Amino acid sequence: MIASVSGRVTALTADGAVIEVGGVGLCLVCTPATRARLRIGEPARLATSLVVREDALTLFGFLDDDERAVFELLQSATGVGPRLAQAVLGVHAPAAVRVAVATEDVAALTMVPGIGRKGAQRIVLELKDRLGAGPAAPAGGLPGAPGPIWREQLRGALTGLGWTSREVDEALIAVGPEADAAEAIGEAPQVADLLRSALRMLSRA
Repeated sequence: MIASVSGRVTALTADGAVIEVGGVGLCLVCTPATRARLRIGEPARLATSLVVREDALTLFGFLDDDERAVFELLQSATGVGPRLAQAVLGVHAPAAVRVAVATEDVAALTMVPGIGRKGAQRIVLELKDRLGAGPAAPAGGLPGAPGPIWREQLRGALTGLGWTSREVDEALIAVGPEADAAEAIGEAPQVADLLRSALRMLSRA
């Protein structure tokens, strides 16, 4: 198994990036949010998952180990292959996937292209006791992270859905009071709920 790759980004492709490792350019398939974090000519480290098929070897790249873990767990659900698992992470951050499954939020899962209501129900049924809570993070965000963790997760999800930077910034401002209200009573903002609020706001704009 190839657990991770570290090297210089030499190209950005339509669905990922090429990272040079030891003189070899490795082509990684990434979500739009992951791809947006990469810059040509700069070093990068991505957690990876190698998917082996009879006619292809495909290396998927992720921002961190947790994102890869969710990607691999999603594929254990009936009818979910690597491309669909990646599509889920293109719409929802790992924490939002966990929230959607734990709360049986079928509507959030059906936001993903390729997942219908029955498919979402099957994912919830098969993964509810397996996804877990994910890695612990300090309240308000990760050390060195630009802003609260919910903000970065929501930004990644909206970017993955194709909204522009300006639209994403406006949505983050709009849902800020909702997140603040949750934190005021000692609860962590639920990314899935914030995403729904942001999408409602953007659809009216």
